[in-house]
Amino acid sequence: MAWGPDRWRLYRLVGHEAARKTRSAVARLSAPPELLARVRVSALVIAPQDLRTSDATFADDIYAGLFVFAGRSLAAGGGSPFDYAPPSREWAQELYGFGWLRHLRAADTALARANARSFVTDFIAGRGDAALARQTSVAARRLVSFLCQSPLVLEGADHGFYDSFLRAIGRNAQQLERDLRRGVPPPARLHAAVALCYAGLCCEGIQSILRRATRVLSRELDRQILPDGGHRSRNPRFGMELLLDLLPLRQAFLSRSVEPPAALLRAVDRMLPLLRLLRHPDASLSHFNGMGATDADHLATLLVYDDTFGRTMMHAPNTGYERLEGGRMVVTADVGACAPLAYSLNATAGCLAFEMSSGPQRIVVNCGLPASGAELRLLARSTAAHSTATVADSSSSRFLVKSGWWWERRMSAWLARQLGPVVLRGPEAVAAERIEEGEGIVLAARHDGYLREFGLIHERRWHLIPEEGRLEGHDSFVREATGSAPRLVGRGRGQSVAVRFHIHPAIAVRNVAGGIELASALGEVWLFDAEGADLRIEESVYFAGLSGPRRTDQIVLYLTVTDGADVRWTFARLTGAPPR
Repeated sequence: MAWGPDRWRLYRLVGHEAARKTRSAVARLSAPPELLARVRVSALVIAPQDLRTSDATFADDIYAGLFVFAGRSLAAGGGSPFDYAPPSREWAQELYGFGWLRHLRAADTALARANARSFVTDFIAGRGDAALARQTSVAARRLVSFLCQSPLVLEGADHGFYDSFLRAIGRNAQQLERDLRRGVPPPARLHAAVALCYAGLCCEGIQSILRRATRVLSRELDRQILPDGGHRSRNPRFGMELLLDLLPLRQAFLSRSVEPPAALLRAVDRMLPLLRLLRHPDASLSHFNGMGATDADHLATLLVYDDTFGRTMMHAPNTGYERLEGGRMVVTADVGACAPLAYSLNATAGCLAFEMSSGPQRIVVNCGLPASGAELRLLARSTAAHSTATVADSSSSRFLVKSGWWWERRMSAWLARQLGPVVLRGPEAVAAERIEEGEGIVLAARHDGYLREFGLIHERRWHLIPEEGRLEGHDSFVREATGSAPRLVGRGRGQSVAVRFHIHPAIAVRNVAGGIELASALGEVWLFDAEGADLRIEESVYFAGLSGPRRTDQIVLYLTVTDGADVRWTFARLTGAPPR
């Protein structure tokens, strides 16, 4: 925990969270009768479409008692997975979300249907971690999964199971309504509103839920979806997963002859083009602010619904992303301020980071967020895990972790249990400008994430020259005075700076005369060169691999900043360029 303003921010945050918990308790005691009464679902009338792709081969693993979620596995043998300690928090969230039922449905066998009913019965009977299952986002995912996969679990079921299944859906919907009244973080509110709209459309007997949920959904979509289509969390994965629910929800409204809310239609229309902005030619999304491995099938499914006829948006000023494109080259850059605290659970300290592709080959990447593991995920969110600059081995954002005096460590631990490892403070003054310059495209940006501690502004300039197969960059570190900082570490002496370029694992990296050679398996060879810094090749890790973390390389430029410094670098294609 940093000193000065960050310490007071922690104290204020503790006060706000304690007040929110108090309001939640009061709301629970004063809930109106219609919320306290049991929600009674009399019948299921439709089963909405699930756009998430399924794989029948996963059913074979489940038959064998092997449950593989979020990069972790658990062998339950002939037992129930709910009776075992989960290997990770993310694994447990997937288990209790029941999205994996779609793989059993894809198998389309009597055994798959029997297995699905057995697992649902175990859960309804109360086996497992009830507290984890009640988490708002987990409960919302489970409600949507039960409704979408109801044909799987109900085909061939007896009347007793049908009744217990309807009661479970009713209890789930009632819990989400109460969560909305008590107050939960904004992303969870949106998840709950989506799930309750599904329930109101798919179930008979709870029409009042649909009216209330539609109002909440409209309000939250207008609040959380920015004008350029990004979510306030700036997390591409959040937007992708949300669209996979909103598109079938839109169809469910139409199937029940109910007019979809205008906010839903506006959100879908805005969100789809942003995915194209962040998409690389290899059909994966850029690794910014919580994005890990991309499910290419899901992304392809979503882009079918985009009515922009393949035109790619280049500029997302509200979300803070830019795209430079020419010839075979694509560059995406993070030039936005940190997400607000309530939306920053997966936000990263990667301001001014970028990724570069040539054709279907990723060359420069960020490490991406691993599927699970609290320590690894926090490491992957640091500035050093991104293709940008770090000052004094510190991140440009401050995460909520235990530090400081003993009472501050206790406050931090309590807050982390309530909110998770959110960003306590990050870059606030972030500016970007793009211009056409000659035959190339120029993007210039700056951020103040290192101003308070070190009195430094980081400025970065990209110049893409597609005709030459060339990306030129310029990083500057400008010393600026600030009167708001209680102390500036290292004022009066040089600060060590590392400018990092994480390289995709498929690229072979080696030192050659004149710089560093990067060779792809597709036959392209690139040369990286820099001036104004010490140039090295070091080990790195690529967390976003489809099969888990992979070893890779990074190019690092080391320099010392006193009153100011700059470094220039270039990626130039030597061979493998397509014929003109």
